[in-house]
Amino acid sequence: MSSGMSTDINAKSSEAAAVPLPSGRPPENKRVPQGHRRLLTRRDRVTLAFMAGVPTVLHVALVWFTALASIALAFTTWDGIGFDSIKWVGLDNFKELFSTNPQFWPAVEHNIVWFVVLILIPTPLGLFLAVQLDKKIRFSRVYQTAFFLPVVMSLAVIGFVWQLVYNPDTGLINSVIGANKPGHYIDWIGDPDLNLWAVLVAASWRHAGYMMILYLAGLKGVDPSLREASSLDGANEWQTFKNVIFPTLRPTNTIVLVVTIIEALRAFDLVWVFNGGAQGTELLSILVTDNIVGESSRIGYGSAIAVVLLLISLVVIIPYLVSTFRKERQA
Repeated sequence: MSSGMSTDINAKSSEAAAVPLPSGRPPENKRVPQGHRRLLTRRDRVTLAFMAGVPTVLHVALVWFTALASIALAFTTWDGIGFDSIKWVGLDNFKELFSTNPQFWPAVEHNIVWFVVLILIPTPLGLFLAVQLDKKIRFSRVYQTAFFLPVVMSLAVIGFVWQLVYNPDTGLINSVIGANKPGHYIDWIGDPDLNLWAVLVAASWRHAGYMMILYLAGLKGVDPSLREASSLDGANEWQTFKNVIFPTLRPTNTIVLVVTIIEALRAFDLVWVFNGGAQGTELLSILVTDNIVGESSRIGYGSAIAVVLLLISLVVIIPYLVSTFRKERQA
C-alpha cells in the first residue's frame, strides 16, 4: 500500500515538474534551443565590411580630408612641388585676396548676379511650368521629359550646345537676327559686356527644368480638399493659387532658395566651357581653379579663395539644416 502511494506521489511530482513555471521561464535543467547563433557567415561579414568600408574611406579621403587640407593650406604658401616647400604665412593670403586682387570683387559680384538672375527668371518660370503640368493636361509626361532633359545633361555638354547657338558666323541667334554677316557680327562669348548674360541664359535654361521638378513635387503634396474648399468659396484659379496653394509650398520654397544659392556659388562648368572664365565672366570657382591648377600653382592662395567660398556656403546651409532638424524634432 505504501509502495503504491509512493509511486503515485513520484508520478505527480514528475508531472508538476513538467509544468512550466508561472513566470514563463523554463526549468533550469531544461535545455532551450539556441537556434542560429550566427546570422552572418564570415564571408557575409567580409562582403558587408567591404561594401560599407570602401565608400566610407573614399568619402573621407576625397571630401573631408581634402576640405580640411584646403583650410590648412589657406594659411600657407605652396607651389605644389614637395611638402618641404610649404611655408606658414598666416592671414597674408586673405589680406592679399581682399585688398590687392583685382579679380576677387568682380568674381563676387558675378556670383551675386548669377544668384539674382536664377531666382528672378528661371525659378518663377519653373513654378509656372509646374502649375501648368499639375493640371494633368494631355502629354504632360512628354512635356516633363522635355523640360527636365537639360537637367539630366552634363553642364559641359550644355556649354558646347550653347557655343554652337552663340557662334558669330553660323550660330542660330545671329542667323535669325541677321548678325552673321561681315561687319555685323555679334560676339556673344567674346564681348565682355555680353558674355556673362549669354552664359546666364544657358544656365537659366537648365535651372528652369530643375525648379519645375521641385515645385511639381510640392504641388503633388497639396491636399485636394483645399482646392475644393477654395472653389466652393467662389475663388478663381489665380486667387486659389495665391491664397491657398502658394502658402502651402513654403517648405518647397525654402529648398528652392537653398538650391539656387548653392547653384550660384558652385557655377563653374558652363563658364569654363564658354571661355575659361575670362573677359568678364570671372567667378570664385574659376579663381580657385586658376590659382591651384593654373600655371602659377599658388595652392595656398587658391585654398584661401576656396575657404571664402566655403564660408559663404555655410552661411546659407547651416541655418537651413538647423531649421530642418528643429522641425523634425517638433514633429
